[in-house]
Amino acid sequence: MKFDIVKTDKDSRARAGLFETGHGTIQTPVFMPVGTQATVKALSPDDLIQLKAQIILSNTYHLYLRPGTGIIAGAGGVQKFSSWNGPILTDSGGYQVFSLNDLNKIKDEGVYFKSHIDGSKHFFSPEKVVQIQRDLGSDIMMVLDECVPYPAEYNYVRKSNKITIDWAKRSLLTFNNTGPVHGYDQEIFAIVQGSTYADLRTECAKALIDMDFPGYAIGGLSVGEPKQAMLDMTSVCTEILPKHKPRYLMGVGKPEDLLDAIERGIDMFDCILPTRNGRNGTVFTTFGPLAIKNSQHRDAFIPLDSECDCYTCRTFTRAYLRHLFVAHELLVLKLLSLHNIHFYLRLMEKTRSAILNQSFQAWKKEFLENYKYYDEIKQNNK
Repeated sequence: MKFDIVKTDKDSRARAGLFETGHGTIQTPVFMPVGTQATVKALSPDDLIQLKAQIILSNTYHLYLRPGTGIIAGAGGVQKFSSWNGPILTDSGGYQVFSLNDLNKIKDEGVYFKSHIDGSKHFFSPEKVVQIQRDLGSDIMMVLDECVPYPAEYNYVRKSNKITIDWAKRSLLTFNNTGPVHGYDQEIFAIVQGSTYADLRTECAKALIDMDFPGYAIGGLSVGEPKQAMLDMTSVCTEILPKHKPRYLMGVGKPEDLLDAIERGIDMFDCILPTRNGRNGTVFTTFGPLAIKNSQHRDAFIPLDSECDCYTCRTFTRAYLRHLFVAHELLVLKLLSLHNIHFYLRLMEKTRSAILNQSFQAWKKEFLENYKYYDEIKQNNK
């Protein structure tokens, strides 16, 4: 993987970059729509192409359980299996395994867990997770790590860090001793853990940097900690992580949080927020989030966002979309999800352009002032 920094903002750590994968070159900052089970919910691969999505995320845990690694490998990898021909990043499944608190057991050798689908017993080792992702054929794979909950006691996090670091070392060794299964290069990222303890974050990051991974993710944030703690830990990590390698903040998804993280030097993001919120009737707009089911939209013959040029906003009114949502019509799930993904992808495009033009801080300020508009209306109407 070749990663180049094209431009760095003059007043912050925000940067615009390019990195090459086995399925194309990605411009950063980049948001990855989440396709947990090899599909971005309610959207087709053609929808994603029209939206100009550059890369999507899928999940090792879910694909391993269903339909099974063998089936996807037999199809030629997850791209061919799903008919998405762009880059794919696969999460290791560690977050999913460790979120099943009553269904897993952590050992030095790996984690034993039960399927949330049928209760069957399984085992993930760092080595096995790398091989699963080799078979899946993702362009970027993630090491198995322990994602600790929040809050967590210091000594527990310190012990967990040792496991994460050891598993990263074993993952990299397995990665280097195996080759791609489907004829194109793959890369592997390490994951910095340490909860909200700056010294443990630093310790973990330094240990992983010494292993010289191609890229680094920051995990274990956006799990219930205060927003300022998330931003502080992000800063701790980006101060240490190599400037010439991509940095990925896992699972962080509110638009304002993305911009704050970009300001601190983050290149990559993923989150279920735009599609999940869309399916639940909440959309992101230039002027802030709005709930389409609200009665005020009953006869609003205007688009969701007057500044948006997505198919939904070009074609349908709020009144029609509200009608679909209230009537439980399936079409609305696609239309709202499509708009939200478009909003996120355009946000990254505009952010990149602002960095290239050395106007990131001014652009961010203007965006956030507009984005608070609906919140101010709510406050004034109380």
